[in-house]
Amino acid sequence: MVFWEGYASDEAMGTFAPIVVYWLYAGFYQLLPPLDKYRLHTRKEEEEKNSVPLASVVKGVLLQQLVQATVAQLLFLLTSRADASGTTIQPSIPFQMMQIIVAMLVMDTWQYFVHRFMHQNKFLYRHVHSQHHRLVVPYAIGALYNHPLEGLLLDTFGGAISFLISGMTARTAVVFFCFAVIKTVDDHCGLWLPGNIFHIFFQNNSAYHDIHHQLQGTKYNYSQPFFPIWDKLLGTHMPYVLLKRPEGGFEARIKKD
Repeated sequence: MVFWEGYASDEAMGTFAPIVVYWLYAGFYQLLPPLDKYRLHTRKEEEEKNSVPLASVVKGVLLQQLVQATVAQLLFLLTSRADASGTTIQPSIPFQMMQIIVAMLVMDTWQYFVHRFMHQNKFLYRHVHSQHHRLVVPYAIGALYNHPLEGLLLDTFGGAISFLISGMTARTAVVFFCFAVIKTVDDHCGLWLPGNIFHIFFQNNSAYHDIHHQLQGTKYNYSQPFFPIWDKLLGTHMPYVLLKRPEGGFEARIKKD
């Protein structure tokens, strides 16, 4: 039993809930006061270094979400396991948790190698992936600001492959995709907030990803959105220290030997 049962199908929730969650969570961050004591970059840095206006970022995210919703609907249609009465048998909770963990590992693997290739291939970086790096100072709403081709290859296909390999149902996918969205937004929030559970339980967090957005860190910390496993295995892990700035806030600085 889930709260949307009788109001919306699992397939509809799996398609649209992640979009709603994205704007609710990113909007929450956007509406927060300046919080200069917890910023990883000053507001002046954000204004000077980011080369794309907020309106363009919003349009880019909405375009990506339109593509994601279209692919999700097609994916759910082709993989439906409903019987003649329209009912889908749901696996046990422990089995669903295992499927979510598998999906997390699959998504991390897909995104690491595609993301890394987009940095190593000069054509793809210049014409595709560089759009995301126009936000040198990340912020929550810009988490999914990508070139449409990157959005399709990295995020949409990554989500579809994770769904298919894990074998999860559309109902389990609602939980997985919403969690992945929340984690991705948080990684781009540009804040180091006390008590943030993503900072406590994940090494791959807002400071970790901030290193990747810095000029000297673009060839490191490719892992996203969950674990830094591939960075550590393949030599692209860049450790960092979190320093307090005299004027307030924090700075994620590459840790030199």
